[in-house]
Amino acid sequence: MMKEYDAIVIGSGGGAKIARPAADLGYSVAIIEEGPLGGTCLNRGCIPSKMLIHTADIATIIQEANRFMLHKEGELEVDYESIIDWCISTVDEESQSIAPRYEAHPKLDFYPHHGRFISDKVIEVNGEQITAKKIFIATGARESIPSIKGLENTPYLTSTSALRLRKQPKKMIVIGGGYIAVELGYFFAALGTKVDFLVRECMVRSSDADLRKEFEKHFSERFPVHFGASPKSISYENEMFTVSYSKSDGKEAQLEADALLLATGVRPNTDQLGLENTGIRLSEKGHVLVDNHLETSVPGVYAFGDCLGRYLFRHTANFEGEYLFRGHFSDPNDLPLEYRAIPHAVFSNPQLAGVGKTEEELKKEGIEYIVGINRYRDSAMGMALRQDQGLVKLLFEKHSQKLIGAHIIGEEASNMIHMCIAYMHMGATLKDMLDTIYIHPALPETIRNAARKAAANLSS
Repeated sequence: MMKEYDAIVIGSGGGAKIARPAADLGYSVAIIEEGPLGGTCLNRGCIPSKMLIHTADIATIIQEANRFMLHKEGELEVDYESIIDWCISTVDEESQSIAPRYEAHPKLDFYPHHGRFISDKVIEVNGEQITAKKIFIATGARESIPSIKGLENTPYLTSTSALRLRKQPKKMIVIGGGYIAVELGYFFAALGTKVDFLVRECMVRSSDADLRKEFEKHFSERFPVHFGASPKSISYENEMFTVSYSKSDGKEAQLEADALLLATGVRPNTDQLGLENTGIRLSEKGHVLVDNHLETSVPGVYAFGDCLGRYLFRHTANFEGEYLFRGHFSDPNDLPLEYRAIPHAVFSNPQLAGVGKTEEELKKEGIEYIVGINRYRDSAMGMALRQDQGLVKLLFEKHSQKLIGAHIIGEEASNMIHMCIAYMHMGATLKDMLDTIYIHPALPETIRNAARKAAANLSS
């Protein structure tokens, strides 16, 4: 007899926002996860990468201490293997602690196997068929590997394998210019690996253009970045990679390294779910299509997180999962999902963070706006940091003077942006930001100064 649940959750990353909370309320829940529990964020994404990047940040501070008239003797000694072992053991311990909690829950059944739809609301898992009143797809995404001649026959790295690489490379080639490329490439470079970046067009593409140019300027001053590079072929002999690529001028060039990292984007994990056996509609790129309640084209089946292809962030997956949990379990209602201010951050060096519209989007949409830009160095704390990089850019809708975009590059950008997230969420205006009392001499005064510049531009 087919077992029926109140809810089935496929995926234990963002899916954790529904599975145990719903079971705690007394609903019968099944969670399906064939990989390590905790999803991409815990096992091969946000958490391990930021553990390693923080180590890189400390190394960078030490190596650049002479900016503050502090001098050290000799080279920085890096115990790379211990760093990686610490990261892996911490993440694995956390992931392995989840299953016992699932297995001990009287209302939660954990299926550590691959699940596949055989009809609209029937899933086959480990030879068993199960169904539910409501099914939630949270299967995330995985690395998208480009088609490059010779690549498949080489031991290239992806973000997943790079985070568990126990031997530090002497030289590394990174193909890609997105946030994964600049974060992981920065980690290896800060710890002493010579890293070359092959970038087809630009870096951190989705950022506001002013910040993207600022990032490219400072990043390429520190690390070799080859813009306009299009990889043509890759070979691997004597434990060395050779990457042949065409340059922007059409000429051919080669790079050699003992490690190659591919970081060229991700694809949704929807191709092995058996969705062809259902009425669930997908986009051309394989993302699940949903309405403003996150419901698919099959009533009672919902999807959220990276498999939607909307916002590839764990914080948006969490937000969507919490919305579904409230609407279907803790406080049943039929309210549509409202995203409001969606922030992002890039944990490289320099850091990047943003929320809301970019200036390019405002121009494209024909929205009248005012802009205020202030550099870190033009504030008291900015002077103390002794850095040339760093700026805040604020965008206000001209008529209402509401904050509709904020973009920051520099130290603590991922923390600084939260002030602007809160302002946008509350519908704050330029006046609200100017009327706020800022601690002196704290770095957020740079945000105030950018607001003052916007006010000056408004009156000019």
